[in-house]
Amino acid sequence: MELRHLRYFLALAEELHFARAAARLHIEQSPLSRTIKELEEELNVLLFQRSRRGTQLTWAGQVFLEDVQRIFTVLDQARNNVKAAATGYRGALRIVLSDGIVQPRLASLLALCREEEPDVEIRLFERSLTQQIKGLQSDIFDVGFAHTDNVEKSILVDAVWTDTLVAVIPSRHPLLSFTHVPLDALLRYPLVLCHPDVCEGCSRQIDQILRSVKTEPIVAEHATSLDLMLTLVAAGYGLGFATESQLKVYRHPDVVPRPLDMEMATLTTYLLRPNTEPSEQLERFLQRVSRSDRSPGELTMEED
Repeated sequence: MELRHLRYFLALAEELHFARAAARLHIEQSPLSRTIKELEEELNVLLFQRSRRGTQLTWAGQVFLEDVQRIFTVLDQARNNVKAAATGYRGALRIVLSDGIVQPRLASLLALCREEEPDVEIRLFERSLTQQIKGLQSDIFDVGFAHTDNVEKSILVDAVWTDTLVAVIPSRHPLLSFTHVPLDALLRYPLVLCHPDVCEGCSRQIDQILRSVKTEPIVAEHATSLDLMLTLVAAGYGLGFATESQLKVYRHPDVVPRPLDMEMATLTTYLLRPNTEPSEQLERFLQRVSRSDRSPGELTMEED
């Protein structure tokens, strides 16, 4: 099996169309088809199901795709390691983010890392929660941030930040008569919620809050990003939820945040890392995270 086989497989698995995959690879369709056939014969499995309705991955192909994606991630990291070493970096910390993590605290934390250890390169990756956990287990990433503590036993979890969750309401909406919006009153209106596949941990926490009352929520749309959610709320598709820290980053002139009339309406950010002895670089990073529970902007170098 050659790297060329994996590259061709990855292109076809992502495009699910021979002509588009061939164009992406800058080759004709016939060598692509031949290479895929060689790969399937070598593995003795069918990776793609071809039919009149198009090309689809088989279950074996889906499993193989996850491993191939990890291989190319490692190759990219090896390439970046060489480039970083050539420019003077003495190490790297690979941080993976899930659930659309947007944190002023995270920005302050990263700035502090650059200030205290400028020779350590910080690399950020955005992945789904499933990909984050697999990457932490297989040493692709050193540490991650997500909105869930429901992970494998091989992953250590620590709650690091808690942010107040607020209702996101279009301007000139009847609920703006409340200074604190009752949840049961809010649930009389359609909602625009974060997509459970893209922001799995965030979706779980919000769902748990919604289940605290008997009213069944009406979900009008699922948004794949906070920016899209705010756009849909402003357009009148429904009401949404965000944290106070998120709204400091994302603002919309036609959207008004309102506190919820309930206790413990919060969204928790968790730090995830492999259950192994941390490197010295990771240990110092963890120490900075433990200092980052202060309000954004207060995270500075400690006095000697």
